[in-house]
Amino acid sequence: MDSTSSLGESVRAWFSQRALTFKIAGVSLLALLLLIPLGMVRSTLSERHVRYRETVGSITQTWGGSQQLFGPVLIVPYVHRTEVSEWTESNGKRLLQKKIHETKAEAIFLPERLEINGTIDPSTRQRGIYITHVFTAKAVLKGRFAKPDLGFLGLEGIEPQWKFARVEVGVSDLRGVRETITLRWGANSVAMQPGISCCGSKTGVYAPVVISEGDGTEFALDLNLNGSTGFKVVPLGKETQVRLASSWADPSFNGAFLPTQRQVSAKGFEASWEVSFYGRNFPQQWSYRHSERPPKESEFAAAAFGVELMENINAYRVIERAIKYGVLFIALVFATFFLFEAASGLRLNALNYLLVGAALCLFYLGLLALAEFWRFGAAYCVAAVASLSLVGSYSTAILRTRSRAFLVCGLLALVYGYLYLILQLEDYALLAGTVALFMALAAVMWVTRHIKSAP
Repeated sequence: MDSTSSLGESVRAWFSQRALTFKIAGVSLLALLLLIPLGMVRSTLSERHVRYRETVGSITQTWGGSQQLFGPVLIVPYVHRTEVSEWTESNGKRLLQKKIHETKAEAIFLPERLEINGTIDPSTRQRGIYITHVFTAKAVLKGRFAKPDLGFLGLEGIEPQWKFARVEVGVSDLRGVRETITLRWGANSVAMQPGISCCGSKTGVYAPVVISEGDGTEFALDLNLNGSTGFKVVPLGKETQVRLASSWADPSFNGAFLPTQRQVSAKGFEASWEVSFYGRNFPQQWSYRHSERPPKESEFAAAAFGVELMENINAYRVIERAIKYGVLFIALVFATFFLFEAASGLRLNALNYLLVGAALCLFYLGLLALAEFWRFGAAYCVAAVASLSLVGSYSTAILRTRSRAFLVCGLLALVYGYLYLILQLEDYALLAGTVALFMALAAVMWVTRHIKSAP
């Protein structure tokens, strides 16, 4: 009986000496278990984001997607005749006869000068609870083509088919064209028809033109387009000048060239580009059959430039970033509760920790639900207040004093505020988050510097 009592006391003493270690291990295990509901919130976020993209896609499918202009280009069909010798057999004899072989091809000419002046009028479209930004663009294209000369091919026996010459303009999404497009070619005007053959764009419009006897021809056309996301231009002129203006206050200029001049304010932006043909990797004229290196579609896309009209901060992307800090929230609050236990002799059970952790996880779910209806700032504030109220009221009961509950709420409010600041930062988010982690770790190390294991 004495040996049994002695063994029991030894076991109790062994566990008592390591009670702090077991407590830390248990709290850490509970924190890791809370990664499961955080993962479920992340899964819900992904599902809602996919639904949002599908809804936006259905809106832009009927309104018009991202618009990219390619053109105008002048296309001149031609026939290349060459004399070839062929062996033929007649009456059992082989004879060498000369024949004329005809090859049909097209020569593509780009404008000497291209000017594009456009205004972009943004608006919103809503389907259900989802809202997306769209725009209406009005662009005036004008410039000049030099008289086409097929001598660049370096071939003999070429017969240009002048009566079949045409001008093509590529529009990446023809669904956005709002009205008839009329090409002013010299002194003539002609309505353009859908259809395009040049590889710089898969969709577009064309119009037959008459090649004049002069040195070149002036052209102009007006485009009214519906679109979304962005507006881009491929610089096809020897000299290309583009001027865009809009009431959108937060533009993102992108592509191969940035504006040479721009003004951005709360009332909108104005930007202008001046691009030389030396800045691109395709020539002023070519033939896909007879040129040594005709340009590829990827080369046209690489030279495009313009502006995107998208919000820099998307609520779903910001919430995804916020969830990554969920473990930090749980760790700091659990560490605070653990310090109260160690310093004041409180005894909290696993259920206390789990319920507080669940309240912290609900913050992200509430933020996601509210952000689909309100602006992110308002949704964040309401979700944070709800989480603070839940944790604060529960902490008052389990920590037994309001001062301790106020301390927990103050710490949590500080963390929520700092997280909001980090989420608003794009370039400095990593630096700010790292500084916060160092400060939190330093505070925990300072508070726990006198805590020792039981002897």
